[in-house]
Amino acid sequence: MNLISLQFKTTNNFQTNLSKLLDLINDCEQNSFILAPELCLSGYSYDCLNEASLFTTKAIEVLKELSINKTISLTMITKVEEQYFNTLYIFSKNKIIHTQSKLKLFSLGEEEKHFTSGNINDIKIIEIDGLKIASLICFELRFIELWSKIKGVDIILIPAMWGKLRKQNFLTLTNALAITNQCYVIASDSCNDDMASSSGVINPFGIENRDDGKEIISMQFDSLEIKKMRRYLDIGNK
Repeated sequence: MNLISLQFKTTNNFQTNLSKLLDLINDCEQNSFILAPELCLSGYSYDCLNEASLFTTKAIEVLKELSINKTISLTMITKVEEQYFNTLYIFSKNKIIHTQSKLKLFSLGEEEKHFTSGNINDIKIIEIDGLKIASLICFELRFIELWSKIKGVDIILIPAMWGKLRKQNFLTLTNALAITNQCYVIASDSCNDDMASSSGVINPFGIENRDDGKEIISMQFDSLEIKKMRRYLDIGNK
């Protein structure tokens, strides 16, 4: 199975962004596990949140159809009653496998003024085809207490819109997460001009494949790499 991080710019046109995402997904081989950047279809869109949430409903149906032989994950703006959320979806086999809304909102980006925090209980380990998967959304990467909630996973997803000024932070934290949990990490960040890019895939030993100039960055998943690290450096991740 290929683990794939997508890296592309988000424009002000929702449909253009969706078309770009679909093109990239179609370029990925079957049986890929694909992660796209945080809010890649809309950006934060604080001035048109309702429009963005309606577009999410449309995108969900398209992405479900496309997930027949690929697993696809990204975050999108959702609306529940009069509250807006930054919600991660995982699609597989034409179904929604998992959702979780961003718990730790980024105050420097004024997220708390526009979004409602998710439920901490939704940050958990799920299983897809026998693999243990967990997700942390962007700013949540900084909270060590959330790392302990997903101990023992095989793959951690980090969708992000991480700022360029904190690029080294993103590199360091995502590498450390892979090494500490002895697992694969897929980190997908926006490459808009003010964003850090730095997307890639990191293996359980901390070996990374990153390329700020690529839109599709991949690494082959090997469960033996996880078993090897956990057997010879036993720090309780089994």
